[in-house]
Amino acid sequence: LEGEITDHLGYDKHDPAGKNGGNSRNGNRAKTVLTDVGPVEISVPRDRDGTFEPKIIKKRQKRLTGVDEMVISLS
Repeated sequence: LEGEITDHLGYDKHDPAGKNGGNSRNGNRAKTVLTDVGPVEISVPRDRDGTFEPKIIKKRQKRLTGVDEMVISLS
């Protein structure tokens, strides 16, 4: 999710390019999703404008299936 917010904002975390650039990082929020192996707590980054829409785990999504397949496909 950190990679997604970096792509969305166009600069890395702690990069001076993001200073006074309008939309910026605005902390994280905790979220619990239900997986095949049980509940997992994750940290979802936020932006100041509220325009960040994560693709891996969408807003208001509570269930995450196929975690094993997702990890294998990313590696």
